[in-house]
Amino acid sequence: MSDSHLPINASRESIASTRSGYLMLIVFLALLVAIVFCVVTLAGGDPGPGTVLGFLAFILPAVIMNVLILSGFYMIQPNQAAAITLFGSYKGTDRTPGLRWVWPWMGKTKISARANNVVSEKLKVNDLRGNPIEIATNVVWRVADTAQALYDVDDYKAFVNVQIEAAVRSIGSRYAYDDVEDAEITLRGSHEQVNAELRTELIARLQVAGITVDECGLTHLAYAPEIAGAMLRRQQAEAVIGARRKLVEGAVSMVEMALAQLSEKNVVELDDERRAAMVSNLMVVLCGERDTQPVVNTGTLYS
Repeated sequence: MSDSHLPINASRESIASTRSGYLMLIVFLALLVAIVFCVVTLAGGDPGPGTVLGFLAFILPAVIMNVLILSGFYMIQPNQAAAITLFGSYKGTDRTPGLRWVWPWMGKTKISARANNVVSEKLKVNDLRGNPIEIATNVVWRVADTAQALYDVDDYKAFVNVQIEAAVRSIGSRYAYDDVEDAEITLRGSHEQVNAELRTELIARLQVAGITVDECGLTHLAYAPEIAGAMLRRQQAEAVIGARRKLVEGAVSMVEMALAQLSEKNVVELDDERRAAMVSNLMVVLCGERDTQPVVNTGTLYS
């Protein structure tokens, strides 16, 4: 899916303006030490009114400042991100792992950027020929654009599951389950092409939610139980027909080679009737399912 197919108001991830939490932790601890010192000084001595007012003028703002600093801390794990908002407006995404800090009135929504593995349920789909089949897939996906995942869809995980099901149904109905002649792409015989096309379709479907697909592949593929027996018999019949066709093609080529070499080397002169008899005998020997029993002819072909 190209950018022209994305919603007009599609979000785009940007870098948030945040600070290292370790620096703010030092400021927090320094203010805390100063507050404790002032409280201990006021409690342990008999300061004058001016000193009391001075300490109070420092302690109250320091306590408020420490509460604000403490409210702004947040932690980011490896392969995790935090979307920063200000009164509902997206201000960027912080992907720097460790202790981070931002103004406490700014919202922080954490989202995982790690790979997720989903195994879809077995779905019943009609293939290209109308045969009901059961199909399931395994998909490895991850969040590529946190802004799109959080703000362009309501629930990106549920969105992924729904789109996986839709893509699997689309692929399942696009190809036949099997083709004994290998003349077309099939679900059972063309794993690489089918998996590649499934991944391409999933990426296009999930782009609107900022999701990318790293890997996918069919994990279950079978005829539906109600036609499995009939399809098995049909597959066996098609396999027998295909094997017979290959056997006849090979036998014909061997007969042609034998006749050609006999003629080239002048081993024997064959008229049309003898040639036909030799072709018949060779075809019986080459195409027969049982071992042939040799018959010694003590006469002539015409006797």
